[in-house]
Amino acid sequence: MTSNWWQEAIVYQIYPKSFKDSNHDGIGDIKGIIDELDYIKSLGVNTLWLNPIFISPQIDNGYDISNYYAIDPIFGTEEELELFIEEAHKRDLKVVFDFVLNHTSKQHPWFQEALKGPDNIYRDYYIWEKPKEEGGLPNNWASFFGGSVWEMDEKSGEYYFHLFDKEMPDLNWENVEVRHAMLHVAKYWLSKGIDGYRLDAFIHMAKADLSLNVQGIPEGELAIAEDYYANLPKVQDYLAEFIGELRTIKPDLFILGEAASATSELARDYTDSDRNQCDTVVSFRYFPERVVEKNDKVPESLLTKELDVSTFKATMNEWQEALAGERYPTLYWNNHDMPRLVSRFGDDRRYRDESAKMLATVMYLMRGLPVLLYGEEIGMKNLVSHDVSDFQAPEAVSYYKDMLANGISSEEALARLSSVNKEASRGAMQWSEESYAGFSSVKPWSGVNEEQLYNVREQSQDKESILSYYQALLGLKKERLFSQGGFELLPTSDELIAYRRWTEENEALVIANMTNRSGPIEVAISLNDYEIVLSNLTNTSENLKELPPYGVIVLIKK
Repeated sequence: MTSNWWQEAIVYQIYPKSFKDSNHDGIGDIKGIIDELDYIKSLGVNTLWLNPIFISPQIDNGYDISNYYAIDPIFGTEEELELFIEEAHKRDLKVVFDFVLNHTSKQHPWFQEALKGPDNIYRDYYIWEKPKEEGGLPNNWASFFGGSVWEMDEKSGEYYFHLFDKEMPDLNWENVEVRHAMLHVAKYWLSKGIDGYRLDAFIHMAKADLSLNVQGIPEGELAIAEDYYANLPKVQDYLAEFIGELRTIKPDLFILGEAASATSELARDYTDSDRNQCDTVVSFRYFPERVVEKNDKVPESLLTKELDVSTFKATMNEWQEALAGERYPTLYWNNHDMPRLVSRFGDDRRYRDESAKMLATVMYLMRGLPVLLYGEEIGMKNLVSHDVSDFQAPEAVSYYKDMLANGISSEEALARLSSVNKEASRGAMQWSEESYAGFSSVKPWSGVNEEQLYNVREQSQDKESILSYYQALLGLKKERLFSQGGFELLPTSDELIAYRRWTEENEALVIANMTNRSGPIEVAISLNDYEIVLSNLTNTSENLKELPPYGVIVLIKK
């Protein structure tokens, strides 16, 4: 028995706008999710994470919230949300809401009041600075969305701080009233019966002295300043106060934190249960890549990359060791901010099924909590864009024009842009071979890949499909051996990954070829001692000596 339900959580991330449209407006909604709860349950997951569904101008697809207490009408009503929570719980599915702590929308009433002037009681809900004496920006920190973190309010002559879009001003967590207000919001939704929160961008809640500049930067230029606005010690104080108070109401609350730049060492601090920190965190540092082509016609950031398997193995082993014992790492390959798994790290053309199955097995049978992105279970690939205007990144148009001028075809240029674009992961869920993949009767807001085999209906009828494989894989994950057992990475060549899982009662081996070339099995095993319980191979003879491209086997001792 485990002490907390979330220690056996298998999380399914739903991007509501892209999941299922029930009212034929091209936008996914709450009722659409309710309609597919039985399907979700059949996957073997037990926890649902919903990206933001609150009222928002949708500048950043809901991460710019203007009312934390109300459901955006594009998704439905509060009554439908309450029904969703009730129906999820009937199926023993936990519900986790996305909670944006670092910033609000510029349209939020707090900020609209703050704009009225320095004497307004809401002014200090946000971060303001006067221009330097000689004029100009308070410092040289760059925003993650381009440009400065500072935006001038012409009325007062002061700048406000925005780490992301200028329409998303940062909250001032040093203000105790802000901390109380956000706590009140969190308590409100707990009262509706949800089971946890995914804390968006929490590592940015604390900022350094605003007079400091990034050193070594030419005068007038800007620089990303993580040392000044990410992972500062005070973040852990804010977390302890916030989470500690919530746990007085709901002791088994699950907190999944987004800690994009966290190291494994920092993740240990962020998951310190004695200090009321998160239960687990997502770091973007899992995936070391290397460029594998030379092409002067293509911008450097769009050159073809592949997973550096050797470094990846070392990285995952480091996280396994750092979060052993009472802590649990997240196990994920993709999310709404990243290209899709099979397109980024697999082969979405020749070996789509094989690579999708292999990658899922390698990651999710490690020790930790799987976090799956909707559609991953049917091998959804990057959204195919047909127009450069589909990309929100400001540099996309200039990159596109440069590639065309260099003789790159429009198709290739768009594919390369998709390979690094977060919108590529947000295509409409592929339910059937019908128009718009059964997501809606009208064109989806985000676009959709309409594919004959890569949809739920087709794969539900095929025992060899990616979907069927995921169901078997998640069934294995629920066994104590894979949810609670020990982990040991075994030495192999860079092409392979192999690890051992064990408990006092049993032992398993996971062996995978992470390349598109056949290779020998380098782990000394006797199939007389082991039984293959999961594999993506078409032939598993007793004399198995090598693994085909993207081949994987899971063995348990007889």
